Amino acid sequence: MSPINLALPQKYGLPQSTQNWLDCSKHGLRQRKKSLHQCRQDAQYLLQKHTWTWPERTTVFISDLHADADALTASLLASGGVEKTDHVDQPFILNTQGKQMMFIFGGDFFDKGPSNLGLLRNLHAFIQTGADVQMLAGNHDMRVLFGMRSAGNTGDVRNGHFFMRMGAKAVPFLHEIRDTYLRHPKAMQDIPDEASCMQHLFPTPTWWKEFPEHAVTVMSIEKMQSEMDKIRQKMEKFKKHCKKHDLSMREAYAAALHWQYLFLHPQGEFYWFFQQLRLAYRKGSFLFVHAGIDDQMTDTLRDYDTPCINQQFKQQMQGSPFEFYYGSLANTIRTKYRHTDKPLTGKGGQQARQLGIHAIVHGHRNLRRGQRIALRKQLFHFECDVTLDRCSRQKEGLQGQGAGATLIHPDGYVLGISTDYHAAKLFHPQSIIQHDMSIISGA
Repeated sequence: MSPINLALPQKYGLPQSTQNWLDCSKHGLRQRKKSLHQCRQDAQYLLQKHTWTWPERTTVFISDLHADADALTASLLASGGVEKTDHVDQPFILNTQGKQMMFIFGGDFFDKGPSNLGLLRNLHAFIQTGADVQMLAGNHDMRVLFGMRSAGNTGDVRNGHFFMRMGAKAVPFLHEIRDTYLRHPKAMQDIPDEASCMQHLFPTPTWWKEFPEHAVTVMSIEKMQSEMDKIRQKMEKFKKHCKKHDLSMREAYAAALHWQYLFLHPQGEFYWFFQQLRLAYRKGSFLFVHAGIDDQMTDTLRDYDTPCINQQFKQQMQGSPFEFYYGSLANTIRTKYRHTDKPLTGKGGQQARQLGIHAIVHGHRNLRRGQRIALRKQLFHFECDVTLDRCSRQKEGLQGQGAGATLIHPDGYVLGISTDYHAAKLFHPQSIIQHDMSIISGA
């Protein structure tokens, strides 16, 4: 294919050239129990065997922003479709390319980074440019939704533990809401005393007694016991982190109630956020999700299209957290294809291929050297969590501002752009097939 002119801004150290994705060694192909040579052969075989359908316009996938507004800005610039302005109220504008693009955000907007609220405000500003945006739910987003919604409802036998299931990870968000909205003199006047607030946040004695009777219908006794042990540990960590961050139980409860107003009330500043979340999006041979798929999801895809699946997701999102979190749809936002996750078997892979799905595009599994391809049950998995937020980058020993975008182009190629790999990774099936055939023919 003709050389690609990236023309990306150099401010964030974005790559200026491309490299064949299959030539990027372990940073391009996930190798487990197989050599790089065998992985390449498997990829070439699958590309020869199946015909892919590509999106009609460039589709940009950005995932796992984790409360970092600067990572959002840098990743949008990496897409090549957005330009930065100096206006606070309108920080982005779409260029000619951007107006023709679709932008899919792969979930995990919350936690880890410096400001949940700052990221959401910038994301909303981007949506208001008129960009075509799809937003997928991640496990962090759903955990926060179910947790914050459960504050004050800890006596619910099925759902009374979901606030505490967030554990210490909830404290920075609560702290941010307190400092942003609850510093005025009357903010705490209707909040009960410290002991009462703790009862509104921690599972009640009734929950501890009756939860096992309900949980045993959806999980093994061992897993149910593990879940309860995990809640006990999270309670202790939550109390320690609140003390560390100078957050009283009264303030934590008040912040949780204000979160409910901000995100769940039609007049709340961030009411739009959960209204726009979807579980999955499909375009041609590409299925976009936060984490991955399993056999149950391929069965569902066989029986329903993605709009119907998203409707099911919406209904479960508004219903009992218990039904969603321990059900089949939740695996789509949290699987890492571990033995403890619901399995994707050869049957599921075959069913996906029969449906015309050949590539799963997802985040969730963070990487340190740009995007990577994993082959699972003869399906291409484009792993696109390239460690964007600054807190994770510091923990992983990564330098500089995180930026990354995965572009699926209608001309039949995928481009993986990341500040942490020296070149943009170019996956062009037609060139790979032609190269493979030229070797076979001796050309």
